[in-house]
Amino acid sequence: MKQVILGTAGHIDHGKTSLIKALTGIDTDRLKEEKERGITIDLGFAFMDLPGGVQLGIVDVPGHERFVKNMLAGVGGIDFVLLVIAADEGVMPQTREHLAICELLRIKDGLVALTKTDMVEESWLDLVREDVSLFLEKTFLAGKPIVPVSSRTGQGLEDLKVEMARIAAKVQEREAAGPCRLPIDRVFTMRGFGTVVTGTMTAGSVNLGEVVEILPKGIQAKVRGLQVHNRSVEVASAGQRVAVNLQGIEKEELERGDVLVSPGSMIPASILESRFSLLGSSPHPLKNRSRVRFHLGASELIARVVLLDTGELAPGSEGFVRIHLEGQAVARPGDRYVIRSFSPVETIGGGEILALGAGRRRRSSPELLSEMEVLRAGSNRERLRIYLRQAGPNGLALTEIGARTPFHGPALQALLGELQGAGEIRILEDAGRRVLESGVCGTISAQILTRVEDYHRLAPLKPGIPKGELRTRFPQLEDRIFLWFLDSLGREGKLVVEREIVRLPSHRVTLADDLQQVKERIEEAFRKGGVQPPNLEEVYQTLGLKHPRERELVNVLVNEKRLVRVKEQIIFHSEALQRAEEALLAYLKEHREITAAQFRDLLNISRKHAIPLLEYFDNRRITMRVGDSRVLLGKGKSA
Repeated sequence: MKQVILGTAGHIDHGKTSLIKALTGIDTDRLKEEKERGITIDLGFAFMDLPGGVQLGIVDVPGHERFVKNMLAGVGGIDFVLLVIAADEGVMPQTREHLAICELLRIKDGLVALTKTDMVEESWLDLVREDVSLFLEKTFLAGKPIVPVSSRTGQGLEDLKVEMARIAAKVQEREAAGPCRLPIDRVFTMRGFGTVVTGTMTAGSVNLGEVVEILPKGIQAKVRGLQVHNRSVEVASAGQRVAVNLQGIEKEELERGDVLVSPGSMIPASILESRFSLLGSSPHPLKNRSRVRFHLGASELIARVVLLDTGELAPGSEGFVRIHLEGQAVARPGDRYVIRSFSPVETIGGGEILALGAGRRRRSSPELLSEMEVLRAGSNRERLRIYLRQAGPNGLALTEIGARTPFHGPALQALLGELQGAGEIRILEDAGRRVLESGVCGTISAQILTRVEDYHRLAPLKPGIPKGELRTRFPQLEDRIFLWFLDSLGREGKLVVEREIVRLPSHRVTLADDLQQVKERIEEAFRKGGVQPPNLEEVYQTLGLKHPRERELVNVLVNEKRLVRVKEQIIFHSEALQRAEEALLAYLKEHREITAAQFRDLLNISRKHAIPLLEYFDNRRITMRVGDSRVLLGKGKSA
């Protein structure tokens, strides 16, 4: 059976609750105070079957101006609205405010019930109907049915049901596939069952026994029971009023405004970028950084509105804004919201969320405004590229895209395929399947190449920049993303990565004649030293090497493997080291083990050189220390 949600709207005491009771037999006023005062204070819920096989869920909202925030908590997930206007009073302040809220939320269809017709003359009813028609001009209810009814006598109720069924038949069913999303509008405890939450399922579906997440709190719980219209079900889907019995969570942990979702499918945000419309009925312009009340789904948060393309927004105009919340909203681009002034509290406007958690760039920047315009009116392909660009150098994991953009499921996969085929995005398969916008990839690649080139220019005698040092120049990149860029540039032939050194393919250490001569003199000094090489500082002083470029020649010789750095200040010529290794191997093959003193005597060197040499051979896995002696290891045995 098709499931459709209807929401009521209208001024206090215009008969919304009485009409719903007359239609369904259900009294939606459940609170003691509501019964005593005869007014609706909080949301009420009912259901009925309509002709044509439609099951209608009904959200009955309060009409008093003091309870508009409760009205907002229930109206967000409805498919069409029943605007209730009393024939004896006509259009009143909350009639106007409720209709404005419905327009801000882009509710697309509805009808009008003229109630209390048994209390007025026919001629008066005709005047009221004409007045209502004029009031509805230029709204989404222009030309929609206006049905006179009486909840007391039953007059017009069947006509109203027919019109409701006609509209419900046109409502497009919501997508039940994908992650669930249920803004919570009520939390209570049932004896023997525990915590129960209710709301209108706006997306996806939830199954009995499934684990769900409550945001923005980040609490997980198991679905113990599901009810739709007072009937237990195994699965609840988008477009239904749902009661969810949660296991492993207390009522006190939850509140109206929380959102029940599939784990990981949404990300709470405290900054939202959006398009905002200020109602023409707003008494004042909206100033930059105005403090307001932000309504999304069933939640209300205090916020400040930063105007991005103007200093002040006039009534009846619209612009791009950045909303800074005093808390976190559970939102997705494409969601509609309503803004009410902080004090006095009245509805002043609303709009559409375009992006989550941005806010890094200054307001009024041309780049920001250009991106916002694309997010507002661009193609899906253009919009996804902007979302990826805004995500920065680490891009978005495939699992994140559905949480931060309006795209998910097969449509998202098709979109990614198009963009990848056109070379507009890169999917980093070996870096957690992250998706980067190609322009961002190009920028980072160019920055890495520039850093390496700068290093070559400043240190021409070094073979390249150490990978660790290059990594520190890009702190914003995750490790796996940084390594992916190095690998990618290496595959493209733009970088050479040799162990821990990164260089450009064209880089070679070349020396002028004078430096070449100095280099040869340094090498000769160590060659002459043999297995008792001179101290590095002694070489500098003996050869008169004072300039850093001259001293850097030692590292050039080390990189060329002509010299070997055994310790920071102890360097051997490679030929001397080879002789020492041969002598050590020969001794061990005959004697099986050698002490430091025996090694010192074998080479006729000081302990100062003997110990570092033995540790060097240990590190190369030629020998291994056992007690006070060394024995041959694998490499030494095979030599």
